[in-house]
Amino acid sequence: MTTKTVRKIVKIDEDKCDGCGECVTACVEGALRIIDGKARLVSETYCDGLGVCLGECPQGAITVEERVAEEFDEAAAKQHEAQVKHTIPCGCPGTAMRQFEAVETESTVEQTVQPSRLGHWPVQLTLVPPSAPFLKDADLLLTADCVPFAYAGFHREFLKNHALLVACPKLDDFAAHLEKLTNILRQSAVKSLTVVHMEVPCCSGLVYMARQALQSSGKNIPFKDITIGVKGNVKS
Repeated sequence: MTTKTVRKIVKIDEDKCDGCGECVTACVEGALRIIDGKARLVSETYCDGLGVCLGECPQGAITVEERVAEEFDEAAAKQHEAQVKHTIPCGCPGTAMRQFEAVETESTVEQTVQPSRLGHWPVQLTLVPPSAPFLKDADLLLTADCVPFAYAGFHREFLKNHALLVACPKLDDFAAHLEKLTNILRQSAVKSLTVVHMEVPCCSGLVYMARQALQSSGKNIPFKDITIGVKGNVKS
């Protein structure tokens, strides 16, 4: 029989939650999951109420409240998290395996070699110095690593007349990238910033990084956020 008691437990404001998934990876008990685009508490018994996930939420959608709830069951939480990690690597929703048919086209245009729109090198954010000449007065395009592979029209629709920076908010050093991007915005007189990222929750961390860099740099420039679906379509 489940025992209930008055204790601390997380509370999620669904109006603020944008489904980024940062809290999911932060919760070592596996108490949180992205369901229907929102972070949700899957079971009260899996939440220890310590609120580690609070600091990971870029929208401030998670708080800790004290109320009547089922007691925390550490053993059940560990068993649950082990099961989740078995089906989804590292517990991140964005790494769930999917397979779908690639879209084939009979257009003869694809048989023609298409020129690259890239106008500079390097492109990885780690390697680009804030003083790089191609950043001066540039329209800056910050893209997640996977985007050019998923979206066939990347060069044609996004890269033309843009300075490119590439980063991964999941696998790269987030703090180092944030500092580098902030310095670039401060020093290079960038005219605009466009972020293109995948629809998977952890990839929205790139948008959070860009917004934080803009705020820290004190720059007020046009900002655009574009989401690409895993099937190669523009979601928003």
